Amino acid sequence: MRKNKVDIITLGCSKNLVDSEQLMRQFKANGYTVEHDPKKINGEIVVVNTCGFIGDAQEESINMILQLAEAKKNGKIGKLIAMGCLTERFLDDLKRELPEVDKFYGKFNWKEVLSDLGKAYHNELSDDRMLTTPKHYAYLKIGEGCDRSCSYCSIPIITGKYHSRPIEDIEAEVKLLVKRGVKEFQVIAQDLTYYGLDLYKRMALPELIERISDIPGVEWIRLHYAYPAHFPYDLLRVMRERDNVCKYLDIALQHISDNMLKNMRRNITKEQTYELLERIRKEVPGIHVRTTLMVGHPGETDQDFEELVAFVKEMRFERMGAFTYSHEADTYSYNHFEDVIPQETKQERMDYIMRIQERISAELNEAKVGKILKVIVDREEPDFYVGRSQFDSPEVDPEILISKEKELKVGEMYFVEITDSQAFDLYGKIVD
Repeated sequence: MRKNKVDIITLGCSKNLVDSEQLMRQFKANGYTVEHDPKKINGEIVVVNTCGFIGDAQEESINMILQLAEAKKNGKIGKLIAMGCLTERFLDDLKRELPEVDKFYGKFNWKEVLSDLGKAYHNELSDDRMLTTPKHYAYLKIGEGCDRSCSYCSIPIITGKYHSRPIEDIEAEVKLLVKRGVKEFQVIAQDLTYYGLDLYKRMALPELIERISDIPGVEWIRLHYAYPAHFPYDLLRVMRERDNVCKYLDIALQHISDNMLKNMRRNITKEQTYELLERIRKEVPGIHVRTTLMVGHPGETDQDFEELVAFVKEMRFERMGAFTYSHEADTYSYNHFEDVIPQETKQERMDYIMRIQERISAELNEAKVGKILKVIVDREEPDFYVGRSQFDSPEVDPEILISKEKELKVGEMYFVEITDSQAFDLYGKIVD
Protein backbone atom coordinates (compact mmCIF):
# COMPACT_ATOMS: atom_id res chain seq x y z
CA MET A 1 0.00 0.00 0.00
CA ARG A 2 1.29 3.44 -0.95
CA LYS A 3 0.62 6.15 1.59
CA ASN A 4 -0.95 9.45 0.51
CA LYS A 5 -1.91 7.98 -2.86
CA VAL A 6 -5.46 7.88 -4.25
CA ASP A 7 -6.43 5.54 -7.09
CA ILE A 8 -9.56 6.51 -9.02
CA ILE A 9 -11.18 3.85 -11.21
CA THR A 10 -13.90 4.98 -13.62
CA LEU A 11 -16.44 2.62 -15.14
CA GLY A 12 -19.17 3.58 -17.57
CA CYS A 13 -19.59 6.70 -19.67
CA SER A 14 -17.67 9.92 -20.25
CA LYS A 15 -20.10 11.78 -17.96
CA ASN A 16 -18.79 9.63 -15.10
CA LEU A 17 -15.26 10.40 -16.25
CA VAL A 18 -15.83 14.15 -15.78
CA ASP A 19 -16.98 13.52 -12.19
CA SER A 20 -13.84 11.46 -11.55
CA GLU A 21 -11.64 14.20 -12.98
CA GLN A 22 -13.23 16.79 -10.69
CA LEU A 23 -12.75 14.54 -7.65
CA MET A 24 -9.13 13.94 -8.63
CA ARG A 25 -8.51 17.71 -8.67
CA GLN A 26 -9.93 18.01 -5.16
CA PHE A 27 -7.70 15.20 -3.86
CA LYS A 28 -4.68 16.84 -5.49
CA ALA A 29 -5.56 20.16 -3.82
CA ASN A 30 -5.48 18.30 -0.51
CA GLY A 31 -1.94 17.08 -1.11
CA TYR A 32 -2.59 13.56 -2.40
CA THR A 33 -0.86 11.84 -5.29
CA VAL A 34 -3.69 10.82 -7.62
CA GLU A 35 -3.72 8.22 -10.40
CA HIS A 36 -6.57 7.28 -12.72
CA ASP A 37 -7.09 3.64 -13.74
CA PRO A 38 -3.53 2.85 -12.60
CA LYS A 39 -1.65 -0.21 -13.81
CA LYS A 40 -0.85 -0.93 -10.18
CA ILE A 41 -3.67 -0.33 -7.71
CA ASN A 42 -2.04 0.24 -4.34
CA GLY A 43 -3.49 3.49 -3.01
CA GLU A 44 -4.12 4.40 0.58
CA ILE A 45 -7.57 5.28 -0.78
CA VAL A 46 -9.24 3.64 -3.80
CA VAL A 47 -12.41 5.13 -5.29
CA VAL A 48 -14.54 3.21 -7.80
CA ASN A 49 -16.87 5.38 -9.87
CA THR A 50 -19.51 2.81 -10.86
CA CYS A 51 -21.94 2.42 -13.76
CA GLY A 52 -25.51 1.24 -13.21
CA PHE A 53 -27.05 1.64 -16.67
CA ILE A 54 -27.65 -1.98 -17.72
CA GLY A 55 -27.01 -5.44 -16.31
CA ASP A 56 -23.60 -5.97 -17.91
CA ALA A 57 -22.33 -2.62 -16.60
CA GLN A 58 -23.69 -3.34 -13.13
CA GLU A 59 -21.94 -6.71 -13.11
CA GLU A 60 -18.66 -5.13 -14.19
CA SER A 61 -18.90 -2.58 -11.36
CA ILE A 62 -19.67 -5.22 -8.73
CA ASN A 63 -16.85 -7.46 -9.94
CA MET A 64 -14.42 -4.54 -9.69
CA ILE A 65 -15.55 -3.81 -6.12
CA LEU A 66 -15.17 -7.49 -5.17
CA GLN A 67 -11.70 -7.58 -6.69
CA LEU A 68 -10.67 -4.51 -4.72
CA ALA A 69 -12.27 -5.88 -1.55
CA GLU A 70 -9.93 -8.85 -1.84
CA ALA A 71 -6.96 -6.50 -2.30
CA LYS A 72 -8.04 -4.60 0.80
CA LYS A 73 -8.31 -7.85 2.77
CA ASN A 74 -4.73 -8.66 1.77
CA GLY A 75 -3.45 -5.25 2.82
CA LYS A 76 -2.63 -4.07 -0.72
CA ILE A 77 -4.95 -1.06 -0.50
CA GLY A 78 -6.40 1.01 2.33
CA LYS A 79 -9.86 2.53 2.29
CA LEU A 80 -12.28 1.33 -0.41
CA ILE A 81 -14.92 3.85 -1.55
CA ALA A 82 -17.67 3.37 -4.15
CA MET A 83 -19.64 6.14 -5.85
CA GLY A 84 -21.58 6.78 -9.04
CA CYS A 85 -24.65 5.46 -10.80
CA LEU A 86 -24.74 1.92 -9.41
CA THR A 87 -24.50 3.15 -5.83
CA GLU A 88 -27.10 5.85 -6.49
CA ARG A 89 -29.53 3.23 -7.74
CA PHE A 90 -28.91 0.34 -5.35
CA LEU A 91 -27.41 2.00 -2.27
CA ASP A 92 -29.22 0.01 0.43
CA ASP A 93 -28.65 -3.34 -1.30
CA LEU A 94 -24.94 -2.62 -1.79
CA LYS A 95 -24.44 -1.57 1.81
CA ARG A 96 -25.96 -4.83 2.92
CA GLU A 97 -24.16 -7.08 0.41
CA LEU A 98 -20.72 -5.44 0.34
CA PRO A 99 -19.63 -4.63 3.91
CA GLU A 100 -16.00 -4.56 2.73
CA VAL A 101 -16.62 -1.12 1.22
CA ASP A 102 -15.78 1.61 3.73
CA LYS A 103 -18.24 4.16 2.38
CA PHE A 104 -20.78 4.46 -0.42
CA TYR A 105 -21.69 7.69 -2.19
CA GLY A 106 -24.26 8.24 -4.92
CA LYS A 107 -24.12 10.11 -8.20
CA PHE A 108 -24.39 13.57 -6.70
CA ASN A 109 -23.06 13.55 -3.12
CA TRP A 110 -19.52 12.44 -3.93
CA LYS A 111 -18.19 15.82 -2.78
CA GLU A 112 -18.74 14.56 0.76
CA VAL A 113 -15.83 12.12 0.23
CA LEU A 114 -13.42 14.90 1.14
CA SER A 115 -15.17 16.09 4.31
CA ASP A 116 -15.68 12.49 5.49
CA LEU A 117 -11.92 12.02 5.20
CA GLY A 118 -11.33 15.18 7.22
CA LYS A 119 -10.24 17.15 4.15
CA ALA A 120 -11.50 20.37 2.61
CA TYR A 121 -13.65 20.66 -0.50
CA HIS A 122 -12.33 23.66 -2.44
CA ASN A 123 -15.35 25.48 -3.90
CA GLU A 124 -13.12 27.67 -6.03
CA LEU A 125 -12.02 24.50 -7.87
CA SER A 126 -15.56 23.14 -8.38
CA ASP A 127 -15.32 23.34 -12.19
CA ASP A 128 -11.62 22.47 -12.30
CA ARG A 129 -10.35 18.96 -12.95
CA MET A 130 -7.37 16.76 -13.66
CA LEU A 131 -7.75 15.59 -17.24
CA THR A 132 -7.39 11.86 -17.83
CA THR A 133 -7.60 12.31 -21.59
CA PRO A 134 -4.68 13.42 -23.78
CA LYS A 135 -4.15 17.09 -23.00
CA HIS A 136 -5.44 18.29 -26.39
CA TYR A 137 -9.05 17.16 -25.89
CA ALA A 138 -11.58 17.04 -23.07
CA TYR A 139 -15.15 16.06 -22.39
CA LEU A 140 -17.42 19.00 -21.60
CA LYS A 141 -20.52 18.10 -19.60
CA ILE A 142 -23.27 20.68 -20.08
CA GLY A 143 -26.08 19.03 -18.15
CA GLU A 144 -27.02 16.17 -15.87
CA GLY A 145 -30.15 14.04 -15.63
CA CYS A 146 -32.94 13.42 -18.15
CA ASP A 147 -36.59 14.46 -18.55
CA ARG A 148 -37.40 11.91 -21.28
CA SER A 149 -39.54 8.87 -20.56
CA CYS A 150 -38.09 6.17 -22.82
CA SER A 151 -39.59 2.87 -21.72
CA TYR A 152 -36.35 0.90 -21.41
CA CYS A 153 -34.05 3.46 -19.82
CA SER A 154 -32.96 3.61 -16.19
CA ILE A 155 -31.06 6.90 -16.48
CA PRO A 156 -33.90 9.16 -15.22
CA ILE A 157 -34.33 6.78 -12.26
CA ILE A 158 -30.64 7.20 -11.40
CA THR A 159 -30.02 10.85 -12.23
CA GLY A 160 -33.41 12.51 -11.81
CA LYS A 161 -34.65 15.54 -13.74
CA TYR A 162 -32.54 17.44 -16.25
CA HIS A 163 -30.30 20.16 -14.86
CA SER A 164 -28.55 22.45 -17.34
CA ARG A 165 -25.32 24.15 -16.35
CA PRO A 166 -25.37 27.95 -16.84
CA ILE A 167 -23.81 29.07 -20.10
CA GLU A 168 -21.40 31.37 -18.24
CA ASP A 169 -20.07 28.48 -16.13
CA ILE A 170 -19.48 26.37 -19.23
CA GLU A 171 -17.73 29.25 -20.99
CA ALA A 172 -15.46 29.77 -17.98
CA GLU A 173 -14.53 26.08 -17.96
CA VAL A 174 -13.75 26.10 -21.68
CA LYS A 175 -11.51 29.15 -21.31
CA LEU A 176 -9.65 27.51 -18.42
CA LEU A 177 -9.12 24.30 -20.42
CA VAL A 178 -7.98 26.21 -23.52
CA LYS A 179 -5.28 27.88 -21.41
CA ARG A 180 -4.06 24.38 -20.52
CA GLY A 181 -3.79 23.34 -24.14
CA VAL A 182 -7.18 21.76 -24.87
CA LYS A 183 -8.18 22.29 -28.51
CA GLU A 184 -11.03 19.84 -28.96
CA PHE A 185 -14.20 19.62 -26.87
CA GLN A 186 -16.54 16.63 -26.81
CA VAL A 187 -19.80 18.21 -25.64
CA ILE A 188 -21.77 15.65 -23.64
CA ALA A 189 -25.01 15.23 -21.71
CA GLN A 190 -27.58 12.48 -21.44
CA ASP A 191 -29.64 14.64 -23.81
CA LEU A 192 -27.94 17.60 -25.51
CA THR A 193 -31.04 18.83 -27.28
CA TYR A 194 -32.97 19.44 -24.03
CA TYR A 195 -30.25 21.84 -22.85
CA GLY A 196 -31.60 25.14 -21.49
CA LEU A 197 -35.28 24.25 -21.18
CA ASP A 198 -35.11 23.94 -17.40
CA LEU A 199 -32.86 26.96 -16.88
CA TYR A 200 -33.83 29.40 -19.62
CA LYS A 201 -37.24 28.01 -20.70
CA ARG A 202 -35.91 27.63 -24.23
CA MET A 203 -33.77 25.21 -26.21
CA ALA A 204 -30.43 26.96 -25.77
CA LEU A 205 -28.00 24.45 -27.31
CA PRO A 206 -27.51 26.45 -30.55
CA GLU A 207 -26.68 29.59 -28.52
CA LEU A 208 -24.32 27.67 -26.23
CA ILE A 209 -22.41 26.11 -29.13
CA GLU A 210 -22.09 29.49 -30.87
CA ARG A 211 -20.68 31.06 -27.72
CA ILE A 212 -18.20 28.24 -27.17
CA SER A 213 -17.13 28.44 -30.81
CA ASP A 214 -16.34 32.15 -30.35
CA ILE A 215 -13.73 31.39 -27.67
CA PRO A 216 -10.21 31.76 -29.12
CA GLY A 217 -8.30 28.48 -29.15
CA VAL A 218 -11.35 26.23 -29.55
CA GLU A 219 -10.54 24.35 -32.73
CA TRP A 220 -13.09 21.53 -32.70
CA ILE A 221 -16.46 21.10 -30.98
CA ARG A 222 -18.16 17.72 -31.30
CA LEU A 223 -21.73 16.96 -30.20
CA HIS A 224 -22.75 13.78 -28.41
CA TYR A 225 -26.11 12.32 -27.46
CA ALA A 226 -28.79 14.37 -29.16
CA TYR A 227 -32.42 13.27 -28.96
CA PRO A 228 -34.46 13.06 -32.18
CA ALA A 229 -37.86 14.29 -30.95
CA HIS A 230 -38.31 18.11 -30.92
CA PHE A 231 -34.86 18.64 -32.41
CA PRO A 232 -33.55 22.26 -32.24
CA TYR A 233 -33.06 22.85 -35.97
CA ASP A 234 -31.18 26.13 -35.48
CA LEU A 235 -28.30 23.92 -34.36
CA LEU A 236 -27.86 22.86 -38.01
CA ARG A 237 -27.26 26.49 -39.01
CA VAL A 238 -24.56 26.75 -36.33
CA MET A 239 -22.92 23.54 -37.53
CA ARG A 240 -22.99 24.75 -41.12
CA GLU A 241 -21.69 28.27 -40.43
CA ARG A 242 -19.02 27.60 -37.80
CA ASP A 243 -15.82 25.97 -39.06
CA ASN A 244 -14.81 24.82 -35.57
CA VAL A 245 -18.10 22.95 -34.99
CA CYS A 246 -17.45 19.47 -36.35
CA LYS A 247 -19.78 18.17 -39.03
CA TYR A 248 -20.67 15.32 -36.70
CA LEU A 249 -23.80 14.51 -34.72
CA ASP A 250 -24.31 11.65 -32.29
CA ILE A 251 -28.07 11.06 -32.18
CA ALA A 252 -29.52 7.83 -30.77
CA LEU A 253 -32.49 6.74 -32.92
CA GLN A 254 -33.00 3.28 -31.35
CA HIS A 255 -35.49 2.00 -33.98
CA ILE A 256 -37.53 2.91 -37.04
CA SER A 257 -40.67 0.77 -36.80
CA ASP A 258 -43.66 2.81 -35.61
CA ASN A 259 -44.68 -0.14 -33.46
CA MET A 260 -41.33 -0.17 -31.66
CA LEU A 261 -41.00 3.61 -31.42
CA LYS A 262 -44.37 3.62 -29.66
CA ASN A 263 -43.41 0.75 -27.33
CA MET A 264 -40.14 2.51 -26.56
CA ARG A 265 -42.00 5.79 -25.87
CA ARG A 266 -39.68 7.75 -28.14
CA ASN A 267 -42.22 10.49 -29.04
CA ILE A 268 -41.33 10.33 -32.72
CA THR A 269 -42.63 8.40 -35.73
CA LYS A 270 -40.94 6.62 -38.61
CA GLU A 271 -41.95 9.41 -40.99
CA GLN A 272 -40.65 12.11 -38.66
CA THR A 273 -37.34 10.24 -38.26
CA TYR A 274 -36.83 10.15 -42.02
CA GLU A 275 -37.70 13.86 -42.27
CA LEU A 276 -35.21 14.66 -39.49
CA LEU A 277 -32.35 12.77 -41.13
CA GLU A 278 -33.11 14.25 -44.54
CA ARG A 279 -33.02 17.76 -43.12
CA ILE A 280 -29.81 17.15 -41.13
CA ARG A 281 -27.98 15.90 -44.20
CA LYS A 282 -29.41 18.60 -46.47
CA GLU A 283 -28.62 21.53 -44.17
CA VAL A 284 -25.14 20.30 -43.15
CA PRO A 285 -23.53 18.86 -46.27
CA GLY A 286 -20.93 16.21 -45.52
CA ILE A 287 -22.12 15.63 -41.96
CA HIS A 288 -21.30 12.29 -40.35
CA VAL A 289 -24.19 10.94 -38.31
CA ARG A 290 -23.52 8.51 -35.46
CA THR A 291 -26.45 6.57 -34.08
CA THR A 292 -27.24 3.61 -31.85
CA LEU A 293 -30.02 1.10 -32.43
CA MET A 294 -31.69 -1.34 -30.07
CA VAL A 295 -32.85 -4.84 -30.95
CA GLY A 296 -34.96 -7.23 -28.91
CA HIS A 297 -37.18 -4.77 -27.06
CA PRO A 298 -40.42 -6.50 -25.95
CA GLY A 299 -42.85 -6.60 -28.84
CA GLU A 300 -40.23 -6.50 -31.61
CA THR A 301 -41.54 -8.78 -34.35
CA ASP A 302 -39.66 -10.19 -37.31
CA GLN A 303 -41.37 -7.53 -39.44
CA ASP A 304 -40.20 -4.77 -37.07
CA PHE A 305 -36.66 -6.06 -37.33
CA GLU A 306 -36.87 -6.28 -41.12
CA GLU A 307 -37.93 -2.61 -41.15
CA LEU A 308 -34.87 -1.78 -39.08
CA VAL A 309 -32.59 -3.70 -41.43
CA ALA A 310 -34.04 -1.89 -44.45
CA PHE A 311 -33.56 1.44 -42.62
CA VAL A 312 -29.87 0.74 -41.96
CA LYS A 313 -29.29 -0.26 -45.58
CA GLU A 314 -31.06 2.83 -46.89
CA MET A 315 -29.61 5.45 -44.54
CA ARG A 316 -26.00 4.19 -44.69
CA PHE A 317 -24.99 5.75 -41.40
CA GLU A 318 -21.38 6.90 -41.27
CA ARG A 319 -21.16 5.66 -37.67
CA MET A 320 -23.50 3.16 -36.04
CA GLY A 321 -23.63 0.87 -33.03
CA ALA A 322 -26.27 -1.59 -31.84
CA PHE A 323 -27.11 -3.25 -28.56
CA THR A 324 -29.59 -5.75 -27.21
CA TYR A 325 -32.46 -4.85 -24.94
CA SER A 326 -31.80 -5.22 -21.21
CA HIS A 327 -34.80 -5.70 -18.88
CA GLU A 328 -34.01 -3.10 -16.22
CA ALA A 329 -35.90 -3.01 -12.93
CA ASP A 330 -38.32 -0.12 -12.34
CA THR A 331 -38.35 1.02 -15.97
CA TYR A 332 -41.64 1.34 -17.85
CA SER A 333 -40.78 -1.68 -20.00
CA TYR A 334 -39.97 -3.76 -16.94
CA ASN A 335 -43.31 -2.91 -15.37
CA HIS A 336 -45.47 -3.21 -18.49
CA PHE A 337 -43.86 -5.80 -20.78
CA GLU A 338 -42.50 -9.31 -20.48
CA ASP A 339 -38.95 -9.88 -21.68
CA VAL A 340 -39.97 -12.79 -23.91
CA ILE A 341 -37.55 -12.51 -26.84
CA PRO A 342 -34.78 -15.09 -26.25
CA GLN A 343 -31.30 -13.69 -25.69
CA GLU A 344 -30.06 -15.82 -28.59
CA THR A 345 -32.53 -14.09 -30.92
CA LYS A 346 -31.49 -10.66 -29.62
CA GLN A 347 -27.82 -11.47 -30.19
CA GLU A 348 -28.47 -12.85 -33.69
CA ARG A 349 -30.34 -9.70 -34.65
CA MET A 350 -27.59 -7.45 -33.31
CA ASP A 351 -24.84 -9.44 -35.05
CA TYR A 352 -26.77 -9.39 -38.32
CA ILE A 353 -27.32 -5.66 -38.30
CA MET A 354 -23.70 -4.97 -37.36
CA ARG A 355 -22.47 -7.13 -40.25
CA ILE A 356 -24.51 -4.94 -42.59
CA GLN A 357 -23.03 -1.83 -40.99
CA GLU A 358 -19.50 -3.19 -41.34
CA ARG A 359 -19.99 -3.47 -45.11
CA ILE A 360 -21.43 0.05 -45.26
CA SER A 361 -18.56 1.43 -43.19
CA ALA A 362 -16.02 -0.28 -45.46
CA GLU A 363 -17.62 1.26 -48.54
CA LEU A 364 -17.82 4.75 -47.00
CA ASN A 365 -14.20 4.54 -45.85
CA GLU A 366 -13.05 3.37 -49.28
CA ALA A 367 -14.68 6.46 -50.77
CA LYS A 368 -12.34 8.59 -48.63
CA VAL A 369 -9.21 7.20 -50.30
CA GLY A 370 -7.47 10.02 -52.17
CA LYS A 371 -9.12 12.74 -50.10
CA ILE A 372 -7.28 15.13 -47.80
CA LEU A 373 -8.54 15.46 -44.24
CA LYS A 374 -7.51 17.67 -41.34
CA VAL A 375 -6.35 15.31 -38.60
CA ILE A 376 -5.40 15.72 -34.95
CA VAL A 377 -2.70 13.34 -33.70
CA ASP A 378 -3.73 11.48 -30.54
CA ARG A 379 -0.69 9.29 -29.94
CA GLU A 380 2.41 7.68 -31.40
CA GLU A 381 2.64 3.92 -31.92
CA PRO A 382 5.71 1.94 -33.05
CA ASP A 383 4.62 1.87 -36.71
CA PHE A 384 2.16 4.76 -37.03
CA TYR A 385 0.97 8.02 -35.64
CA VAL A 386 -2.69 7.63 -34.71
CA GLY A 387 -5.09 10.47 -35.34
CA ARG A 388 -8.69 11.43 -36.01
CA SER A 389 -10.56 13.74 -38.35
CA GLN A 390 -13.50 15.97 -37.39
CA PHE A 391 -15.71 12.97 -38.20
CA ASP A 392 -14.17 10.75 -35.51
CA SER A 393 -14.80 10.88 -31.79
CA PRO A 394 -12.22 9.34 -29.42
CA GLU A 395 -12.68 5.74 -28.27
CA VAL A 396 -15.74 4.93 -30.40
CA ASP A 397 -14.94 5.89 -33.99
CA PRO A 398 -12.39 4.87 -36.66
CA GLU A 399 -8.83 6.09 -36.37
CA ILE A 400 -6.43 7.31 -39.04
CA LEU A 401 -3.05 5.56 -39.05
CA ILE A 402 -0.45 7.98 -40.42
CA SER A 403 2.85 6.81 -41.85
CA LYS A 404 6.03 7.89 -40.06
CA GLU A 405 7.70 9.47 -43.05
CA LYS A 406 7.73 12.74 -41.11
CA GLU A 407 8.01 13.49 -37.42
CA LEU A 408 4.72 14.69 -35.98
CA LYS A 409 3.69 16.11 -32.62
CA VAL A 410 0.92 14.62 -30.53
CA GLY A 411 -1.91 17.14 -30.13
CA GLU A 412 -1.10 19.03 -33.33
CA MET A 413 -3.28 19.14 -36.46
CA TYR A 414 -2.05 18.19 -39.92
CA PHE A 415 -3.47 17.67 -43.39
CA VAL A 416 -3.41 13.99 -44.28
CA GLU A 417 -4.05 12.29 -47.60
CA ILE A 418 -5.98 9.04 -47.19
CA THR A 419 -4.08 6.28 -48.99
CA ASP A 420 -5.93 3.11 -47.94
CA SER A 421 -8.90 1.96 -45.91
CA GLN A 422 -10.46 -0.85 -43.93
CA ALA A 423 -13.96 -1.17 -42.48
CA PHE A 424 -13.09 0.71 -39.31
CA ASP A 425 -9.71 2.35 -39.99
CA LEU A 426 -8.09 4.64 -42.51
CA TYR A 427 -4.43 4.96 -43.54
CA GLY A 428 -2.77 8.14 -44.62
CA LYS A 429 0.34 10.24 -45.17
CA ILE A 430 1.14 13.85 -44.40
CA VAL A 431 0.54 16.33 -47.22
CA ASP A 432 3.50 18.61 -47.92
